[in-house]
Amino acid sequence: MRVALTYNLKKEIKEAEDLPSDFYAECDEVDTVEAVRSALLERHEDVIMIEADEFAYEKLRKTKPHIVFNMAEGLWGESRESQMPAMMEMLRIPYTGSSPLTLGLCLNKARAKEILSHYEIPTAKFIVAHDAKLEIERYLSFPMIVKPLFEGSSKGIKNDSIVNNAAELKSKVSSVLSEYRQPALVEEYLSGREFTVALLGNGDKLRTLPIVEINYSTLPEGINHIYSYEAKWVLDTPDAPLDIFNCPADVPERLKKAIDNVAMDAFRALDVKDWCRIDIRLNHAGVPHIIELNPLPGILMDPNCNSCFPKAARSAGMTFTDLVNAVVDTARERYGI
Repeated sequence: MRVALTYNLKKEIKEAEDLPSDFYAECDEVDTVEAVRSALLERHEDVIMIEADEFAYEKLRKTKPHIVFNMAEGLWGESRESQMPAMMEMLRIPYTGSSPLTLGLCLNKARAKEILSHYEIPTAKFIVAHDAKLEIERYLSFPMIVKPLFEGSSKGIKNDSIVNNAAELKSKVSSVLSEYRQPALVEEYLSGREFTVALLGNGDKLRTLPIVEINYSTLPEGINHIYSYEAKWVLDTPDAPLDIFNCPADVPERLKKAIDNVAMDAFRALDVKDWCRIDIRLNHAGVPHIIELNPLPGILMDPNCNSCFPKAARSAGMTFTDLVNAVVDTARERYGI
């Protein structure tokens, strides 16, 4: 079977480019792309490499792979994650993961939360701010967390994203509007424990892998208890990984079921396909709330890189090769290949 791998590589920001310093945070390092390629080659005869740039459509059209392993995040626009799947649907090429619509909805955190709310799936109260002058404190309670509306990989979520008063709130909203040139999502801060759930499958075969808990108590003093850009990319390195992840999470069976159930409910409500990583946090009463869905989850092979989906897979007894090809097999079954 001829498999294609679509991806975006991290790049250095040039001095002349007016881009946020974390612009390429969602993209993958060469080592990660090569690890996925090697995993695919273990079970497939040919892997076609297609970087998700302006030449990608023509490469797909000419090579016509039997299926595509899609890990392309896209670069430009609020629907960037939808671009490669839309091309593949136009060319009638099967691919792993969710549809253009689902990817677009999940990247726009407010739209995803609106759908979750419609299905009565718990998520924090929120407001979308297009203007820093909006008196958000009239509608939400402090503390709050402020983040860009459509970013991933902790882009724009800094240590100062937790705000405790009106002055801090206006300053942070203004900063997001200016730096990321998009609306700010403002949510009431959930004060409980945080988890992330990796899911594989579709329909009745949807399953959760062992739950990962993020234990913020080991973070340095002065660092807020959120998975901020500093915690994810600055303080946590392969040479000195942060010891903040527990997998499987040490939780009572009742809470485990509640977390698994709310994750699967969110997966189905957003019509996610094949795989997803869903971030969940408890409120003050211990009720699991959806933070966000990641239908293009990061998969770093190195165990020292603290990549949560592979961490959950390893806890379930899966190798990296098993994980990558399980996603392909799940998509093949969905397409009837």
